[in-house]
Amino acid sequence: MVERSGAPAERSRNLGGPWAERVERRLDEIRSAGRWRRYRDLDAHGPRGVLVEEDRKVVTFASNDYLGLSAHPAVAAAAHDAIDRWGTSAGGSRLITGARPIHADLEAELADWKGTERAVLFPTGFAANLGVLTALGSAGTRIVSDERNHASIIDGARLARADVDIWRHGDLDGLDELLAGDDRPTIVVADTVFSMDGDVLDVAAVASRCREAGALLVLDEAHAVLGPHPTEDDLAGVEVVRVGTLSKTLGSLGGFAACSGPVADLLVNVARSSIFTTALPPADAASALAALRILRGPEGEELIARLRHHVDRLRPGHPSPIVAVIVGDEDDAVAQAAHLLELGLHVPAIRPPTVAPGTSRLRITFCADHSDDEVDRLLAALARLGSDPNRAATEPAAPPSAQLGSDPNRAATEPAAPPSAHGWDPTPTVHPPR
Repeated sequence: MVERSGAPAERSRNLGGPWAERVERRLDEIRSAGRWRRYRDLDAHGPRGVLVEEDRKVVTFASNDYLGLSAHPAVAAAAHDAIDRWGTSAGGSRLITGARPIHADLEAELADWKGTERAVLFPTGFAANLGVLTALGSAGTRIVSDERNHASIIDGARLARADVDIWRHGDLDGLDELLAGDDRPTIVVADTVFSMDGDVLDVAAVASRCREAGALLVLDEAHAVLGPHPTEDDLAGVEVVRVGTLSKTLGSLGGFAACSGPVADLLVNVARSSIFTTALPPADAASALAALRILRGPEGEELIARLRHHVDRLRPGHPSPIVAVIVGDEDDAVAQAAHLLELGLHVPAIRPPTVAPGTSRLRITFCADHSDDEVDRLLAALARLGSDPNRAATEPAAPPSAQLGSDPNRAATEPAAPPSAHGWDPTPTVHPPR
C-alpha cells in the first residue's frame, strides 16, 4: 500500500549527515510551535465532498472556484475534447514544440476581455507574476510594492534585478512620497483584491499616481471576480499589465498577463517562468476558454449575481468573496474551525505566522454553487459561536520599508519584516495558492 502524505516514513532515507540534522531541527521547530501541516484529501466535486481520512461529509467554504465553473458541464466537455485532440500534455515549452492552437485562441479571448492588445499565458498565476516582474524589473529600475501583496509578487520582486520599495497598505500619501523625486523607471505593483482580508485596491487612485509619475502599473487581478473592474477612463494614459489566473474565476489552471504588444513580445522572449517550462496543458487552456465565454455571457452574469447574494448575506456590501471573520486568539480560531467541521462545514482557521498575532481568523470564501441552505447552515453556526462577521483586525499597519526582508508568506495584517530580516518563515498555516 502506498504511504499517505504526512505519515511517518518507514523506508531508507537518502538524506544523511549534517543536512539530515538541519532538516530535522527545522521540522522540530515547526512541531514545537504547534504549526505542523499536512495535506488532507478532499474527495469533492464542487463545494461538497468527503474528507477522506476521517470519512466526513463536508461543505467547503474554502475554495477559490468562485463561480463553480470547474464543474460546469460545458467546461468539462471542452477539456475532454482537447484531450481527445491533443492528449494530456503540450509535450514541450511553447517556444519548442508545446504551442497549440488553443493557446493562441485563449490568449486572444483574454486580451479582448481585458481590453489589451495581447495576452501571454503562463503555467500558473504565481509563474505569471514571477515572469512579468523579472522581465520588466531589470537593473536600474525600481519596483514599488504594496506591503500586503501576495507571495508571488514578493518573490517576483526578489528575483528581479530592480530596487524594491514597499508602501504601506492603502496609504496613497505614502505612495506619493515614494514616487516623488525619483527618476528611475518605476513599476508599481499591487493585488486588486487582497487575499487574507478580501479588501480591495483603489485602482483609479493608484493609476492616477502612475500616470503622473510615468510609472508602469502591474495589477494582479487573481481574486477580482466581483471587482474592482477598472474602466477605460481609470487606466487612460497609464501603461498597464493586468496579471490574472485561470484557476479561480475560470475554474481551470494557469495564469496570464494582458498587456501591450511590445510587452507581450518581451515576455515571450525573456520571461523564464514561461520559457523554461512545459506549456499549459491543452485541456486546461480549453476549459479556461470555455469558462471565459460562459463568464462573458448571460449565464456568467447570473453566477456573479448569485455569488454577490451569498457574500451580502454574511457581510453586506463586502467587495470580494473572501470574508475574514476575526477571532483574535489563535487557539480560539482553531477551536471554532474544529467545531464548524463537526457540523460538516469546512472553514479554515488562519493564524500566525500567516497573520499577525492577535488577528487569527476564520477565512470564509463563497462560491456561486453554494446553495442557500448551505449558507443558512454557515450563518447559523457562526451565530452560535458568537463570531462577529464585521469585526476587523485593528493592529496598526506596518511601517513602509525599502528592503527585501518581507516574508513572502506574510498575509494581509502581519507587519513587514525589518530591513535586516532576510530570513523568512516558509511555513504559514494557510496561504492561498496561485
